[in-house]
Amino acid sequence: MNPKRQTLLVILVMVIFFVISFLTNILGPLVPDIIDSFHLSLGLAGFLPFSFFVAYGVMSIPAGILIEQYSEKLVLILGFLLALAGAMLFVFFTSFTVALLSLFLIGLGMAMLQVVINPLLRAAGGEEHFAFNSVLAQVFFGLASFISPWLYSYLVQNVHTDTSNVIVNVLNKIVPQHLEWVSLYWVFALVTLLMILVIWSIKFPKVELKEDEKIGTLDNFKELLKNRYTILFFFGTFCYVGTEQGIANWISKFLQLYHGLDPETKGASAVAWFWGLMTAGCLLGLVLLKLYDSRKLLQVFVAGAMLSLLAALYGSAGIAVIAFPACGFFASVMWSIVISLGLNSVAKHHGSFAGILCTGIIGGAVVPLLIGGISDYTGLRTAMLFLLLTLGYLFSMGIWAKPLVNNSKISLRDLFKSKDA
Repeated sequence: MNPKRQTLLVILVMVIFFVISFLTNILGPLVPDIIDSFHLSLGLAGFLPFSFFVAYGVMSIPAGILIEQYSEKLVLILGFLLALAGAMLFVFFTSFTVALLSLFLIGLGMAMLQVVINPLLRAAGGEEHFAFNSVLAQVFFGLASFISPWLYSYLVQNVHTDTSNVIVNVLNKIVPQHLEWVSLYWVFALVTLLMILVIWSIKFPKVELKEDEKIGTLDNFKELLKNRYTILFFFGTFCYVGTEQGIANWISKFLQLYHGLDPETKGASAVAWFWGLMTAGCLLGLVLLKLYDSRKLLQVFVAGAMLSLLAALYGSAGIAVIAFPACGFFASVMWSIVISLGLNSVAKHHGSFAGILCTGIIGGAVVPLLIGGISDYTGLRTAMLFLLLTLGYLFSMGIWAKPLVNNSKISLRDLFKSKDA
């Protein structure tokens, strides 16, 4: 492959990671506005993340089958077309019911993209650079999650109040009064349309899927489901994504309810820092995983997340705006450890097993919904204590997981010896 084209494709994949994160993790700051605009109970609001993340459970395995039968380029375009359709549907028919359908369509598209981009990154950047490029991609992913709440905050404060900015002035004419947050859906539509045009214009390499990237046959799934570790690790990914989204989606509303903080500024800022510190934690995790056993590291970080969550729920406003982002920091290494422990716990059919693990992303649909439903009876603070159960399950994985291959570690003693030499 031409080196320039190779670099262009790697950049494209990084941009796709950015866009996926931008569209996926903006929901948390939007929740208070959607509740107020449509006069929703917290239980009904829980259906917002449910509609989005249930799409991952529906589409993850079918998307893998589509890639094996067709091409990565086609699946990427189809994914962005679904996201575009979801965004445009909502801006023209603004209601709670349509919002649920819109989020489901966007979720289907994002699930398709997630399945494509890792094999594409390996092919475009080369296997020898895949580890580095994967970490870089996660940085782009985290950067988008950090930036998107700030964009939300800017738009909701300036649409219908600022006439000096050309882009905002256009939004003033097409966004309904008192629904300034809908301007983000116009941004979603524009971004997805641009991505479709860019992908259409670029020539893609032929990607030969490795065995651990192929979705596998029905017999493979049947065989794996007889292994108890398959179910145990499925619930591991379920609990991780449920915890992540259960915190991120309710931060802003919690701060508004219990501390009177403006969700358009303070709430959005707290969500942004939740994702920002998660990105920083990923980089630190790369170092720590070379020094310590991943199971012990998982236990330490889960314990830190539990303490931070309790501080956020029962501390003052000043503590809460620090402790909620701290939860993001401690959650940072959990996904990679859970996935690696899972894949290292089975001897074959890794592609099928990865498909089952990714289906566990549906936890991001179920847990926020449960929190919302419980909130209608007990209040949001008590409902968020449910996250101690999901975190407790993740902590237990550090005890019962018995991978066939442990993570490679560097001895600090040997490291210092090599420096002295």
